[in-house]
Amino acid sequence: MKYLQLENQYSDLCLEQVTLLPLVQEAVKKYSVILIAKRLKVDLHDLNGTVLTDRKWLMFILEQLVSNAAKYTERGSVEIYQLTPFQICVKDTGIGIAAEDLPRLFEKGYTGFNGRIHQKSTGCGLYMCKKVSRLLGFTISISSQVNIGTTVTINLPENDFSVAD
Repeated sequence: MKYLQLENQYSDLCLEQVTLLPLVQEAVKKYSVILIAKRLKVDLHDLNGTVLTDRKWLMFILEQLVSNAAKYTERGSVEIYQLTPFQICVKDTGIGIAAEDLPRLFEKGYTGFNGRIHQKSTGCGLYMCKKVSRLLGFTISISSQVNIGTTVTINLPENDFSVAD
């Protein structure tokens, strides 16, 4: 359904000031059953301020990233934080992504080695995150090491961000 909404992207945008911490907490809460069942530590920190964005679509991106972190992490943690005032990071201690797969992760339908081995991937989630990010004026990038973990960074537009008092 979200994919279909993206096709008619501009009629569905509703820009507003969104406070980051409660939004991130809501995204984590959606996957709390999985996170608790796996006994993963969740660490939310330095999520200060607000961003001018579409709440629903930023939530979609965060939920997808938390879902992936929970899906591919068997032990350790999921950490969500701001690296800088303009960067939101979702970091896990999961299985990681092979270096040769990194350049293609945002391609529609691409599942990479992990998707073929674990058969938990459709290749649509990160593709849609990239598409939504562009729509919102964000960029998104991934760094990863096999058996160490993955960090996804959402780069927010500097002129749309303000720090909470």
